[in-house]
Amino acid sequence: MALNVLIVDDSGVMRKTVLRTLKMCGIPLGIVTQAGNGKEALEVLDENWVDLALVDINMPVMNGLEFIEAARQRPDTADLLFIVISTEGSQTRIQQLQDMGVEFIHKPFKPETVRQKISALTGVDDGQSESGELAVQHGDLDF
Repeated sequence: MALNVLIVDDSGVMRKTVLRTLKMCGIPLGIVTQAGNGKEALEVLDENWVDLALVDINMPVMNGLEFIEAARQRPDTADLLFIVISTEGSQTRIQQLQDMGVEFIHKPFKPETVRQKISALTGVDDGQSESGELAVQHGDLDF
């Protein structure tokens, strides 16, 4: 099953890095959309079916937590899966996200971490070979 993914980060470089990581991990991708903040992300959700959103927390206009809360209020996106990818250091905020059923990945991150979190959350094939290695050998890179 290919995943339709929304990448939400105010940094265009980070959005490209996350997309490159998804491709590197062998995650089966459908349509990948991007947004620079939570408000733009809500507009993307108005126009596109999304299975998984990879979201930064600290963004202008509407931050990641506000976006997740707003998306959860909508009947058509109430069950949307979220992974936050952030430099957030507040254990209180991270615990709040986890209590909401949101996975968390610290920046910088390794492709294996992204692959494992997505696989665990979605049940979609995680791109591993039978030996447990990434199908694409770039696992030592930090992003």
